[in-house]
Amino acid sequence: MTQKFDLIVIGTGTAGSIIAKKCRSAGWSVAIIDSRPFGGTCALRGCDAKKVLGGAAEVIDWAKRMQGKGITSADLQINWQDLMQFKRTFTEPVPQKREKTYTDAGIKTFHGLAKFVDETTVQVGDERLSGRYVAIAAGAEPAPLGISGEEYLTYSDQFLELETLPRQVAMIGGGYISMEFAHVAARAGAQVRILHQGSRPLEPFDPDLVERLVEATQNLGINLQVNTQVKGIQKQADRLVVQVETEQGEETFDTEMVVHGAGRVPTTQDLDLEKAGIKYEKKGISVNDYLQSISNPQVYAAGDISASGAPPLTPVSSIEGHVVADNLLQGNHYKPDFTEIPSMVFSIPTLASVGLQEKAAREQGLKFKTLYEPDTSDWYFSRRINEPYSGFKVLVEEGSDRILGAHLLGSYAEELVNIFALAIRYKLSAEDLKRTTFAFPTAASNLIDIV
Repeated sequence: MTQKFDLIVIGTGTAGSIIAKKCRSAGWSVAIIDSRPFGGTCALRGCDAKKVLGGAAEVIDWAKRMQGKGITSADLQINWQDLMQFKRTFTEPVPQKREKTYTDAGIKTFHGLAKFVDETTVQVGDERLSGRYVAIAAGAEPAPLGISGEEYLTYSDQFLELETLPRQVAMIGGGYISMEFAHVAARAGAQVRILHQGSRPLEPFDPDLVERLVEATQNLGINLQVNTQVKGIQKQADRLVVQVETEQGEETFDTEMVVHGAGRVPTTQDLDLEKAGIKYEKKGISVNDYLQSISNPQVYAAGDISASGAPPLTPVSSIEGHVVADNLLQGNHYKPDFTEIPSMVFSIPTLASVGLQEKAAREQGLKFKTLYEPDTSDWYFSRRINEPYSGFKVLVEEGSDRILGAHLLGSYAEELVNIFALAIRYKLSAEDLKRTTFAFPTAASNLIDIV
């Protein structure tokens, strides 16, 4: 027997949760489906979990920086098992709480892999559901690498559940996942190397500040290798032998663990989208400006599975969730705006970015001045915590004086970037920021010298 709903939502992460709740609040009958524990990547196996681990690494780093400056930290270390248990106090309650919010709202929940049967009908185990509309927010998964021995890889969600941290860890890929995990693992006592296929890591971020972060990473003892392609992994007893190709030729080394940090792809393969006439591409489900499928008008897509062109970030999923819900309820009228979405690498120090980089601004024909200081370690807010790696780059448009982009490195970056996001969204000028009085001494009070 087929159960009928106004809306079927596939995925219980940020976007799916917003869509389901908003449409249910409007009186729609809603079903929501997930093949994994309810809560999605960010809450369970992504940003929230890794930030807890990063917090412990920050304590270690701060204490070591202040060694001999009022702090004695010779015996300070991370107890990995205790840290993991603390992390689970955040993640373990999520699935039950998330499902309860759905059932309390009158949303029908289903566990299992959703597969399309026709344009708006999906099969979940023995259950068949039919909807007037379907919203797909199934997220992303690690990209297949196509190398021999891929079965020996440890994935990011597995890394976040490790009972014991190996003494030697290799990270494949030079993106934010590898960089963040590497900084945590190194400060927890592991020997870490990062293997990046390209010429520089963290390619979406400002190259000059990335260079500074690379220097900090290497000084931490992390072996960061660029122009290095992993060709295969072999298991020998309790070790893994990794074969790589570098500019000098083929090399091998052994390690205890190899972590996949080489990017993610939309989870489109198991949905049988072809049966619903839903077109998709490498970047996800093909959608129009309203996040509606270009080939099946009864279907919308949001979050990492949508080929909207936006970066795969939790705030983007939130924006797209609201856009889809409003367009479902009121007809297509609402387009997402991604102009001021901050992006972050929670390494130590943090690298943050919002708005345009220099290359993109030039390609748009904009005239601007670049305010750039690669080393602010002698500024009060860095010297106070003995931070050797901090800096900034801000793009200010000539004539209008508005902020076009801001790129920050340092302990202050993850919060200060939000002020620049506000400035970009509401077209505030550099002079507007200079005239604003901020609490002193804080990172924000340095804006008068930054812009």
